[in-house]
Amino acid sequence: MKKSAFLQRFFAVSIPICYLFVMFSPKNLSVSAEISHSKAECVMELNSRRVLYETHGDIRLPMASTTKIVTAATVLELCEDIGAETAIPPEAVGIEGSSVYLKSGEIYSVEDLLYGLMLRSGNDCATALALYCCGSINEFSAKMNKTAQKAGALSSNFKNPHGLPCDGHYTTARDLTGIACYAMQNPVFRKIVSTQYYEPRHWKNKNKMLTNYDGGIGIKTGYTKEAGRCLVSAAERDGMTLVCSVLNSPQMYERSAELMDDAFSAYRYLRIIKSDEPFTVDDGKTVKTGCTKQDFFYPLLPEETELIEIKVSGASKPKKSVKNKEIIGQIEIYLLKRLLFSANLYKL
Repeated sequence: MKKSAFLQRFFAVSIPICYLFVMFSPKNLSVSAEISHSKAECVMELNSRRVLYETHGDIRLPMASTTKIVTAATVLELCEDIGAETAIPPEAVGIEGSSVYLKSGEIYSVEDLLYGLMLRSGNDCATALALYCCGSINEFSAKMNKTAQKAGALSSNFKNPHGLPCDGHYTTARDLTGIACYAMQNPVFRKIVSTQYYEPRHWKNKNKMLTNYDGGIGIKTGYTKEAGRCLVSAAERDGMTLVCSVLNSPQMYERSAELMDDAFSAYRYLRIIKSDEPFTVDDGKTVKTGCTKQDFFYPLLPEETELIEIKVSGASKPKKSVKNKEIIGQIEIYLLKRLLFSANLYKL
């Protein structure tokens, strides 16, 4: 989709605040009629979690093996040592669907099983990991739901670690994208899902986005008859990382590529403030200069750069931070009156 067409349609009407943050409805995308739409879709920028595009993003749907994103994230939070080895229990052998064909009593490391889970979509790996971490599928599923809640996913429910059909096992495109953003902030998870070939076990990643999409760095495919074709993708270009989820998408690779191409074309990941950028704080008695000591980036359309508002206020009483630096005030950044970022200002 051409950038000009995308922006012309966006600004063809006056933009209410809510529209800017829900972003673009499907009718505002000049997508190819040859590529089938998904039942639900969402594109999000990883760090800010800003939704850049979605359609039916809050509909509860089955998600097949993309469930394993939550499984892997949960395992990484529960296991302090992924190098630890475990014997495969008989309950993890012969699980239907995708498999790495584990055998009872074989010794695998947690790391091996995580690669089998994410590269080969092993349902047997998912079961083995769940039993290793919690001793039962039910207890591990409860942990998965806690992981999802920490990621901000409040419209999802997980009943198993592999994504095979189960009543009450569902997510939404928006929730799943947010969970993937959360998981991708774990460097071990990120390394696993971006690996094309796991040499120790000779496992090749099934996810074609890694090789076929410019900047592709993950994440997970999925398919069942009930869920249809599902894909969660991640890609990085020019410092901006996008995560895209498509659920029940007949052409999941093509549709995901189209959605991310549109978002990469329309948005720029801009640094709004620099960590050492000086800001003046005037409390009516004294004038001090401070900085945030952290950069702030945000994905913006070109026309939105003029709509950013920065507010600086002084601290009621100067106080020390944990690093013994004086906090002299606060800074807030708004886009169309919506707060995007707030931080302390530390005296220079």
